[in-house]
Amino acid sequence: MSIVDLLRKNAREIGEQCALVELDVDVRTQWVPEEPSGWRHNLAAWCVRRELSWSEFNQLSNQWAGFLMTRGISTGDRVGILMLNGIEWLPVYFGVLKAGAVVVPLNFRYESAEIDYCLELAEVKALVFGSEFTARLAETQSAREGRCAMLMVGGPCPEFAEPFVGDPSAVDPCILTDPSDDAAIYFSSGTTGFPKAILHCHSALIHAARAEQNHHSQTGDDVFLCIPPLYHAGAKMHWFGSLLTGGRCVLLRGVTPWSILAAVSAEKCTIVWLLVPWAQDILLAIERGELDPAAHELDQWRLMHIGAQPVPENLIWRWQETFPNQRYDTNYGLTEATGPGCVHLGVDNVDHAGAIGRAGYGWRTKVVDDCGRDVVRGQRGELAVRGPGVMKGYFKDETATRAVLDSDGWLLTGDIVEEDPDGFLWLVDRKKDVIISGGENIYPGQIERFLAGDPRVKDVALIGLPDERLGEVAAAVVEVKPDVVLTSTDVFALCEELPRYKRPRHIIFAPVIRNGTGKIDKPALRAMYAHSDGF
Repeated sequence: MSIVDLLRKNAREIGEQCALVELDVDVRTQWVPEEPSGWRHNLAAWCVRRELSWSEFNQLSNQWAGFLMTRGISTGDRVGILMLNGIEWLPVYFGVLKAGAVVVPLNFRYESAEIDYCLELAEVKALVFGSEFTARLAETQSAREGRCAMLMVGGPCPEFAEPFVGDPSAVDPCILTDPSDDAAIYFSSGTTGFPKAILHCHSALIHAARAEQNHHSQTGDDVFLCIPPLYHAGAKMHWFGSLLTGGRCVLLRGVTPWSILAAVSAEKCTIVWLLVPWAQDILLAIERGELDPAAHELDQWRLMHIGAQPVPENLIWRWQETFPNQRYDTNYGLTEATGPGCVHLGVDNVDHAGAIGRAGYGWRTKVVDDCGRDVVRGQRGELAVRGPGVMKGYFKDETATRAVLDSDGWLLTGDIVEEDPDGFLWLVDRKKDVIISGGENIYPGQIERFLAGDPRVKDVALIGLPDERLGEVAAAVVEVKPDVVLTSTDVFALCEELPRYKRPRHIIFAPVIRNGTGKIDKPALRAMYAHSDGF
């Protein structure tokens, strides 16, 4: 059985039940009621709500499959998706799979050059995109030179694209796939910061659904609130638990504390996956008296799970004090292992809060030294994982694949961990210098090369500094050439060419420390500036 078969099954057995809800919060018109419970009867006052039943979901995916096939998409072709979260996103995803093609989600934060790079790397034949990306795509060589078909969802269609026109009578093409067939390519990055195309097969996706259901005991009565972007492996793999059980999913476009609690209350959500910044914002709003949980119906909210970056222990304890009736879980994962779940804490192990957990459902873990040998429990080493969700490899990059994936299926994660006497894994550090800010990866080498291109810069290093809300923020240590004037305003202006999430939050003018071999001594720089507020 594949995840496409799960959709077909739900359409057949519970077709009239609600599958997807989209809540699009407009903060400009957000209505604050005089009566605490009044908003529950006035949803239109604070959001736009759309929904699809399982039958409608399935039929829309059939329409997409038919549309793609009439545009020349066939088995094994790669089709990209560049869309914001919305009710159309998942039907497009499943339409690609039903056409026998490989789905390639793109980060909607990518700028034109990154879009071109990823489309070329994955050899994408067609790109489905939302109207929000028209201007960005118009600047790509892919659009200007017609390198791949551009298919638009909603809004006025530009000349370089074709609008989606679904056939209401479209039928399921019922293309047979093998569990080992290519299903999806997700993008990550190596230490250089250039995206790598991570190839997964159909069996990896169905295992993600089984693992999610197993970890959180999901049933068809659960309602899952999904806020993170669907291009992330994490968001979609968590939703796969709802797909397996036939539960409802609420896609929330809005991340303010009020909108999250309002959505949980209005839609009777039972499971919510949060990133650290959103959980921090909710707690701060409550502590400041700006948000009253009692004004919302939250009794049904049984589980808060969190991931995508290290979770501060004090956040967990504050959350439990504020929401004592909720259970808590955290997940660890990486895109090369189908996202979250290869390691997870478990809802019964809150006494080990702060650990990333133990091997997840169907997974095995080990801790190894630089030579690949198992280390003694309690000794630090690199985490390796093996299981049904491990990638097939980096698309058309055997060298990079062999560097992290051995012949026995063990995947090196690049993360340094320590295993405690109870078998729980604790994250110590990352072998790579990746900065994780608000769940997004920032790769220093990429930004360093960009800033070093300015003629006024002598040397530069990008480091991650602690941040209560985002976990880490990027700080650029800039060494200016003698007799040259360069201000922080100049550097911030220069960085406007970068995607917003990659821009340094702090600029530090100081010598860049290097070790005896000429490498930047980033541990020393982090130690120097981690607790400084004099930027």
